[in-house]
Amino acid sequence: MSRTIAKYLPLKRFKSRNRRKHALVISGVASVFLLMLIGSGFFLGTEGLAVNFKEANNAPSIQHPFGTDWLGRDMFVRTIKGLTLSFWVGLLAAFASAIIALALSLLLLLSKTLDNLVTGLIDLFLGLPHIVALILISFMLGGGLKGVIIAIALTHWPRLARLLRAEIMQLKNADYIAVSRNLGKSWFWIARNHVLPHLIPQLFIGFVLMFPHAILHEAAITFLGFGLSSEQPAIGVILSEAMNYLSSGMWWLALFPGLMLLLMVGVFDSLGRNLRDVFDPYKGQKY
Repeated sequence: MSRTIAKYLPLKRFKSRNRRKHALVISGVASVFLLMLIGSGFFLGTEGLAVNFKEANNAPSIQHPFGTDWLGRDMFVRTIKGLTLSFWVGLLAAFASAIIALALSLLLLLSKTLDNLVTGLIDLFLGLPHIVALILISFMLGGGLKGVIIAIALTHWPRLARLLRAEIMQLKNADYIAVSRNLGKSWFWIARNHVLPHLIPQLFIGFVLMFPHAILHEAAITFLGFGLSSEQPAIGVILSEAMNYLSSGMWWLALFPGLMLLLMVGVFDSLGRNLRDVFDPYKGQKY
């Protein structure tokens, strides 16, 4: 029996290392792809966004890989610009939402009453239909870039806050936390020196995994007319405008922007899941 276990343990460690290396490689490839995709949005000029009726309604070609729209604008340039805008909206919204989740979860250290209030807020937001809450908040704030970012930030924190709260509940009963309290350390000192270093990996992974949801929801409410304005080259605006021309056979107006949006969301989701395998020792040991 002991020989069997001895043979099994090196195999398990080998598979665990293999899984982590695999996750690191995929994370690296996904990061390079995202940098290329977002970076290209800065290097592409705005000539493709200009109205050119001579090139209107052209199907995909070598000159225009994604075709042109009814105003002669290059759909490839519009799509890349829209993805770049979605990236920054997702970045700001996910960052703000992660900060909200961290701040509210840390209230568990201060007071049981405050923690009960946060738990009630989490249950409230999780019980509301997500898209309805997004539309209401964005509409109340007047839409636009500011309204979309605030709406996404205020509706995407509950799941991450619940995860961080569970981690803090375990840490709060740890021996070194009790020793620090007996030595007269404040909860602020304990949060900064003991709790935050432990939460940073979960916070970072939660932030990355929040990205796909933020980008998709920004495109969704913009598509419905409650998000970014039509003057901005957002993916939601492109897809909304394309609906009027699909019946005319201009399929490329919706196909390529939609596929690129799904590709970016899928890459972000893969990046977050593989980073979780790298940083989480329990996940990294599964095979």
